[in-house]
Amino acid sequence: MDEDDVRVRAGRGSRPRTRRRPAHSEAVGAFVTAVDRGRYRCVIGERVVSAMKARELGRGNIVVGDTVRLAGDVSGDPGTLARVVGIAPRRSVLRRSADDTDPVERVIVANADQLVIVCALADPPPRLRLIDRFLVAAYDAGLEPALWLTKADLAGPEAILPVYAPLGLRCLVLGRPLTEPMLAELRNLLGGQISVLVGHSGVGKSTLVNTLIPDADRAVGEVSPVTGRGRHTSSSVVALALPGGGWIIDTPGLRGFGLGHMSPERVVRAFPDLAEGAEHCPAGCDHLGPECALDDRVAAAGGGPLAARLDSLRRLLRSREGADVG
Repeated sequence: MDEDDVRVRAGRGSRPRTRRRPAHSEAVGAFVTAVDRGRYRCVIGERVVSAMKARELGRGNIVVGDTVRLAGDVSGDPGTLARVVGIAPRRSVLRRSADDTDPVERVIVANADQLVIVCALADPPPRLRLIDRFLVAAYDAGLEPALWLTKADLAGPEAILPVYAPLGLRCLVLGRPLTEPMLAELRNLLGGQISVLVGHSGVGKSTLVNTLIPDADRAVGEVSPVTGRGRHTSSSVVALALPGGGWIIDTPGLRGFGLGHMSPERVVRAFPDLAEGAEHCPAGCDHLGPECALDDRVAAAGGGPLAARLDSLRRLLRSREGADVG
């Protein structure tokens, strides 16, 4: 053998590898208002900047509501693209799963202050169990929940308000047309806050957003005469600035809200009107059997709305186990 018979692998260079990330001391803070196929619409003051995620951030998700640091071209000029080089710690996270048997959580929104549950009193009919799911998610995320009942010109709220009265929710009953006193109360609740609007398709979320923010231009749909369900109109999560300060984060109409990522204990804690009774349950109680102390809690309260809440809790728990709850 001579030297020509020996294959030598090309060198990798003399530059040592390092885990040290660039400092990006020139990076500026921004608020993420929309996400679209790997591009992030961010706001710096009154300037809108398009950005992509820097490779050094890895696979972590960036969602609407995140506070990020941008480097590169942050002018916001057409055709420019900044880089997201940092994500601030989140103070709240709203999560869901695909369904109740899927343990993988999906982050919907970050850093919100309150969750506004929008429910129509008619057309489509109210779905109290979906409201309960939203409340579970709100309490688990540390968000302040509020309940807005729309289309009061079609039906009254008498069957719903007593169910949630023990929770001390901030409830608003809204009819059409929206009067100036109604709008003033809405603005008062939303002002200076980051508020997430959630609800079933067709309940009027987009109409409310367009009324509060005239240039929002959110698509408005109708209820299907065949299924009685709302048609999906808004198709993405987007944060919109309120004229008087604060943000509304509008979400697509939801026909379900999975809680498979939550343990049964977390679900029970999200029913504060029942959780006190769970302290008297035997160890390891699944809250589904005859030994559960929650039945005594409901009996002591005289049944009524609390009995309906216990039924909803147990349906959620059975659904998490993959049981058919009807």
